[in-house]
Amino acid sequence: MILSFPRKQYLSIGRSLRWSSTSSSNNLPLCVKDILQINTNSTPVQLNGWIDSYRLSKNVAFLDIVDGTTSESVQCVVRPPSLLPKNIKSGSSVKIDGLWCEGRGKQNFELQVSDKNNTESSKPASIEIMGTVTDLFPMINKNHTNKFLRGIPEYRLKNPSLSALLRFRSQVETTLVNFFDSQNFTKTHPPLITASDCEGAGELFKIESASKIPKNEKFFGKDAFLTVSTQLHLEVLSAALNRVWTLTPCFRAEESDTNRHLSEFWMLEAEIAFIDDVNQLTNFAELMIKSVVFNLKNNHNNMGTNLINTVDKSLVDMMKNRWNMLLSKKWNSITYTEAIKIIQNHYDNENNTAKFTIRPNWGDSLQSQHEKWLAGEYFQNPVFVTDYPLAEKAFYMKINETGRYGELNKTVACFDLLVPEIGELIGGSVREYDLTKLTEEINRRNMDITPLQWYLNLRENGSVPHGGFGMGFERLLQYLSCTNNIREVIPFPRSANNCLC
Repeated sequence: MILSFPRKQYLSIGRSLRWSSTSSSNNLPLCVKDILQINTNSTPVQLNGWIDSYRLSKNVAFLDIVDGTTSESVQCVVRPPSLLPKNIKSGSSVKIDGLWCEGRGKQNFELQVSDKNNTESSKPASIEIMGTVTDLFPMINKNHTNKFLRGIPEYRLKNPSLSALLRFRSQVETTLVNFFDSQNFTKTHPPLITASDCEGAGELFKIESASKIPKNEKFFGKDAFLTVSTQLHLEVLSAALNRVWTLTPCFRAEESDTNRHLSEFWMLEAEIAFIDDVNQLTNFAELMIKSVVFNLKNNHNNMGTNLINTVDKSLVDMMKNRWNMLLSKKWNSITYTEAIKIIQNHYDNENNTAKFTIRPNWGDSLQSQHEKWLAGEYFQNPVFVTDYPLAEKAFYMKINETGRYGELNKTVACFDLLVPEIGELIGGSVREYDLTKLTEEINRRNMDITPLQWYLNLRENGSVPHGGFGMGFERLLQYLSCTNNIREVIPFPRSANNCLC
């Protein structure tokens, strides 16, 4: 495994500072995750949570209680069953007082609720229902499809697999916060409202005050949109703070309905001053993702078992294989020109196993089928593709020297990270920091320079070489967790004709 960390030894990726090991020191009630760490016998405990399941017999009852802080449950042993409230149902919220004792079953400890505990020296054992459920509560049935669950957004996250994905999402973000902090980055908060399209990256959502629309007035004095990327604003922040990053909602208005598309999603973007080589960006991006996978594979804070214990068992080996693959070696890097030649050669080969429907020529965009094949079949590992044609990329990318890699036309210092089965995960570039060259490219493309004047001003005073990248956060989560549909890794998925709450 190749894993190196520049500037300082980064021994505990994703570690966090904790003031206390339990909630009790903050006057918060103990959660399930706290209680499961208690290893002293006959400890009085109050448990709050929801009934995941229950089993009744003549002399004893068993309750499995969850509260969302972990994939694990607490087993409560109730003797006699008459201590149970009459209206008990799966999904009800409960408050239970009992003794935390060594268990006799699969759990090392269990919460014993018994009338024998009701002595003057201990708090009476009790089970109180705080909120009951109706007979039509949909989550009583545990076999719903994800498509059905998306139709009940108020309840769907009670599903164990979906709540595990949200815990995983939180842990990945924590790992990234600690990683960027270790590399002297400042986390920033660019605006979600913008007056310009960053790069023509997609359909924009136009915003306006409801009171202004009938009057044909504009709240901001001009058209304003929800951002498709915060990159241009990050460049402003980088010019002041050197190394900056953000994890921010972005919005695309394409009416797509695939399992990889969201209208509202989260983008991780980073901008770094004083770099002038695209390989500096690819090396850093690789290190960033490997920091997450390192924590995952080593089960930091139960990050791995949280997924393994909740996903379909048929996916466990696939997940572990992906994690091992991502850490196994240094990722390949090829130019766009090399990628085109590899794809063309395979297309022209009699043993064309990929069955491409399109034979790309130099200058064409790589199709999703090409990207997935390069990473999944040809390299069988993530691969960086660099130096795309100028005509295929945005105006702000630094133009390479003509023919640097044998190309006939101009290319730009950019990259896409392609991963097996997903395709593009990250896109980035070195930015053009020379005012004259940037202005010439904007004019060559016949772009309106007026809304970009603030961006050009950055190049007038103290301009430096810089570059950055953006990564779809949900795509990373989807890939690492082997989740089929990207809508399962975000709490409230938004797409065309889908905004239920």
